[in-house]
Amino acid sequence: MKYSNNPATKEYRQLLRRSETPMERKLWKYLRGKQLYGYRFRQQHGYGPYVLDFYCPALKLCIEIDGEVHDDVRVKEKDEDRTVFLHDNNIHVIRFKNKEVEKDIQGVLNKISDYIKEL
Repeated sequence: MKYSNNPATKEYRQLLRRSETPMERKLWKYLRGKQLYGYRFRQQHGYGPYVLDFYCPALKLCIEIDGEVHDDVRVKEKDEDRTVFLHDNNIHVIRFKNKEVEKDIQGVLNKISDYIKEL
C-alpha cells in the first residue's frame, strides 16, 4: 500500500477539500502559504487508509479538528486506532475540538507553535 496520498482516495480527498468545515476553513487561513514558521501544510492529505485534516510533511505533523461526532465512544476508538497507526509511522498528532478553534484561534496557533518548537 502506498502510504502518502493513495490514488484510491484522491476523489474523496478532493471532496473533503471542497466541503471543508467552517473550523477547518478558519484554521487553514493561518496554516496555508507557509505562514507558520515557513512550514508547508497540506489540507486533507491522505496517509495510509486515512485522510488527515492538515499535514506538514517536513515535521511529520498531523493536525486534526474534531467536531461533536468525535465524542461518540465508537468514533473515539477509531480515532485512537488512527493515532496509533500514525505514531507507528512516526507522525505526530495534535487534536483540537471545533470549539477551541472557534473561540480561541490564537490559543490553538500558540499550541501548534509550541508543539513545533518541541519537535
